[in-house]
Amino acid sequence: MDKIKIGKRAVDALKATGAKYDVWDSDIAGFCVRVGPTGGKSYYLKYRIGGGRGAVVKWGLLGKHGVLTPDQAREMAQAWAAQVAGGGDPAGQKIERRQAPTVAELMGEYLADHAAAQNKPATVAYAKDVVNRVICKDAIGRLKVADVSGADIARFHKRLSKTPTFANRAKAILSKAFSLAELWGYRPQNSNPCVGVKAFPELARNRFLSESEFMALGKALALAERGELTTATDGKVKPAFVSKWALAAFRLLIFTGARSGEIAGPQGLRWEWIDFEKGRADLPDSKTGRKPLMLPPAALEVLVDLGRPESGKGFVIRGGYGADPELPIENLKRPWGFIRQAAGLGDLRIHDLRHSFASVMVAGGASLPVIGALLGHSDVKTTARYAHLSTAPLRAASDQAGGRLQALLKGPKDGAQVVSIRGGRQ
Repeated sequence: MDKIKIGKRAVDALKATGAKYDVWDSDIAGFCVRVGPTGGKSYYLKYRIGGGRGAVVKWGLLGKHGVLTPDQAREMAQAWAAQVAGGGDPAGQKIERRQAPTVAELMGEYLADHAAAQNKPATVAYAKDVVNRVICKDAIGRLKVADVSGADIARFHKRLSKTPTFANRAKAILSKAFSLAELWGYRPQNSNPCVGVKAFPELARNRFLSESEFMALGKALALAERGELTTATDGKVKPAFVSKWALAAFRLLIFTGARSGEIAGPQGLRWEWIDFEKGRADLPDSKTGRKPLMLPPAALEVLVDLGRPESGKGFVIRGGYGADPELPIENLKRPWGFIRQAAGLGDLRIHDLRHSFASVMVAGGASLPVIGALLGHSDVKTTARYAHLSTAPLRAASDQAGGRLQALLKGPKDGAQVVSIRGGRQ
């Protein structure tokens, strides 16, 4: 068949013959439309890579007719021909692009090859939740890693703006994954699209229990221990069961200032770590590594009431019905919801018990370094959040001095003797 100028009218006129055949363009060398045995049509560019006997002939598929118009196919053929002239291989690049990983696939590699090996179990669990529940279900998860731009990250970040702290954590996880993408050859070096996307401002939450709130919490715990705790749902009052293991966990968190994961869960407190004589538990691992957890008498009393097993081993806070010492409690959210509702502390998180422990220490005169050591802070900046509480004794002294000076300025009453501030004679 003679060459034709590939256009709509010419392509529409091509008919099926029961055998495959190619029709070449009269203007662009190597550009053709291939007609299949049943009449399907596709556009190709035939070209050579290299020269001489070592040259490789390639048939680059531009696209199918119907997906591409003849004019679009012609434009692509011209662009590809220019790449070939410059030593490129457009068909090979197209295949590589098609085989390149998506963001969702990158996140799978990040979890399996990096997070699982480098991070603490709690961090891995959090990252998995963010990846599976948010990143992979978002539009960004379907993008090719090589194609993601800073604008794509900014739009993803903005879509989570109602929860700014979570949005920042999700962006941080993406940023780490894209740094690994550079190392793994999926993107050029220094091309992380998360760099430059500004984090949302975060308001640090430092919720502390007041004395009256501690008393309300104590009352709710006592009700639960007696089996008298109730919860109101849809106007109906129902019994609320909280296991002795969960109740013990709450009291231990209150008395030690420990992180929730250090007491309950798969990495939680075990009997074999506890030394009753020294009043401490030696945690082999925590968020900041090995850590001695101090156990004051109140915490030891909780442990004695639970009863140490004869083997001296197993989780202190057990799950299920407590029959299996190697079955830790899964989470404390549901029982904590019952307790805080009964105490009228609907905004109180379990982690706020740790903050409250620190606030009581500050009020008792403990220094910030001591507080940081007890809580297991690796960064002094973390402990610094409690610095403002340490001004309470200063305020008390200031108020006392101010009141005395105010009384002196008002002068003596009814001939009362004026006493020198320094204790000397007037």
